[in-house]
Amino acid sequence: MSFTLAIVGRPNVGKSTLFNRLVGKRLALVDDQPGVTRDLREGDAKLIDLRFTVIDTAGLEDATDDSLQGRMRRLTERAVEMADVCLFVIDGRVGVTPLDEMFADILRRKNAHVILGVNKAEGKAGDAGAIEAWSLGLGEPIRMSAEHGEGIDDLYHTLRPIADGFAERAAADAPLVDVDIPEEEADDEADPEAHKPTDRHPLQIAVIGRPNAGKSTLINKILGHDRLLTGPEAGITRDAISVRAEWNDTPIRIFDTAGMRKKAKISDKVEKLSVADGLRAVRFAEVVVVLLDVEIPFEQQDLRIADFAETEGRAVVVAINKWDLEDDKQDKLAELKEMFERLLPQLRGAPLVTVSAKTGRGLDRLHDAIRRAHDIWNIRVPTARLNTWLGAMTEAHPPPAPGGRRIKMRYMTQVKTRPPGFIVMCSHQDMVPDSYKRYLVNGLRDHFDMPGTPIRVTLRGQGDKNPFKNANKFRTPSRLRKHKAKNTGD
Repeated sequence: MSFTLAIVGRPNVGKSTLFNRLVGKRLALVDDQPGVTRDLREGDAKLIDLRFTVIDTAGLEDATDDSLQGRMRRLTERAVEMADVCLFVIDGRVGVTPLDEMFADILRRKNAHVILGVNKAEGKAGDAGAIEAWSLGLGEPIRMSAEHGEGIDDLYHTLRPIADGFAERAAADAPLVDVDIPEEEADDEADPEAHKPTDRHPLQIAVIGRPNAGKSTLINKILGHDRLLTGPEAGITRDAISVRAEWNDTPIRIFDTAGMRKKAKISDKVEKLSVADGLRAVRFAEVVVVLLDVEIPFEQQDLRIADFAETEGRAVVVAINKWDLEDDKQDKLAELKEMFERLLPQLRGAPLVTVSAKTGRGLDRLHDAIRRAHDIWNIRVPTARLNTWLGAMTEAHPPPAPGGRRIKMRYMTQVKTRPPGFIVMCSHQDMVPDSYKRYLVNGLRDHFDMPGTPIRVTLRGQGDKNPFKNANKFRTPSRLRKHKAKNTGD
């Protein structure tokens, strides 16, 4: 991406609709009610041959106190300072308002590149607003309709010469997940430096949990400044926000997500969209931090959130927030560990860390737990070691013989990392009970020191001599293979 474009303006002028059109998908929440967008949201935009980062902002309002509106305004002003270009959007059907005039003056002082867009200007209804926009002194306004795609070509021609000035700046590439192990490398040990986070490939972290668990406060503490909107109101964050930073010398890209409630409690249309948005952020992460409130941990929705992250194949770290409010820490920690092992057996061994997002205590432990979970997620076990282990496991506890048919486990190899995926060649694979597969998974976890990480084991019939052949469910999508080859010079 060559530059960053921030879309700013009063509430309900169509900023999020324009944002979604530029990124080519419905990432930002859109609704008729004003004030739906409360935080900064970034996306990768494509406009003909231009590739840039676009930021959707909260509506600018005349508030400078510590109210929700005041904090939203400060975040939007921060986005203006961060961005290379600002697209100031007004409503063509309403015309120029006193707030528009005030914010136009602010933009002239804070950003060198300001483009004026008159949205909802299709047809004669927008003529008066488009003409009136000249009075703001921001140059020739661009008439557009974000809803119908009108004026996007004019925006491109305005951005084209500006983009040339930022052409040399490179954008970071998204890291890969579901990485195949080539057949010729199946017996190699993992290279500890192969997936070490770098500026080019930062460690992707998603922070998820129920509303008001302290997710945004935790991320602000990690970043060292108030990048995300926080407050006592539950559910302030409504979009999944990604921020790039460096944490204890580790390059990261961290996602803050909207709080997820039980479906029965999600009656507001905006909140329903927020839950889907948070789940989507999990799919883009490498490590998922499930943040719990120490006063009400491991409720049903917490368990569903953690299970979803495991199902998606992401490394999981459980963090217990507001630990500074707990008096009897020793007994409480023992209780939490017992609950964790009992309620989330599929994540047995995953790190459980106590933190205080408010004071910052425990953040070093959280960082180390995340790095450890990421390393395990990338683990590779040579085929020779796997088959020695498989022989010992089947000898200690042979597979059952349903209907008198003996099941033979013949061969095992790892075909995938991020998360680890294994194929076992055996006879009568469709008769192997799930309990025996769990026995193998738990054995892998214990013997090869893979606590907490998702492990995938697939049984393959003995007719397939090559376990790598046609392993479609374990293969990386072609676009990711091309992405990997492009960035490794292959």
